[in-house]
Amino acid sequence: MAFFKDSASSTSSKAIIRLQLLIWVLIYGGLLSLVLGLSVQRTDDAMGWSLVAGGAVVAAIGFGLIYVRSRLIAGD
Repeated sequence: MAFFKDSASSTSSKAIIRLQLLIWVLIYGGLLSLVLGLSVQRTDDAMGWSLVAGGAVVAAIGFGLIYVRSRLIAGD
């Protein structure tokens, strides 16, 4: 695929595509959970903060995986 750089590596294109999908799911899911937690916090403070903290952690993992993806080189 023209999207990926040509190089000899052991990382397959399918694995990288799955990693990219996981990254976006974690980022958007975490941010959605964070915003939902801010909304729930008005009625139930403990549950709201739990959702905010969990969403922030999940989104941070997604952002960290962006760095991991940047270090991988796509192979065939």
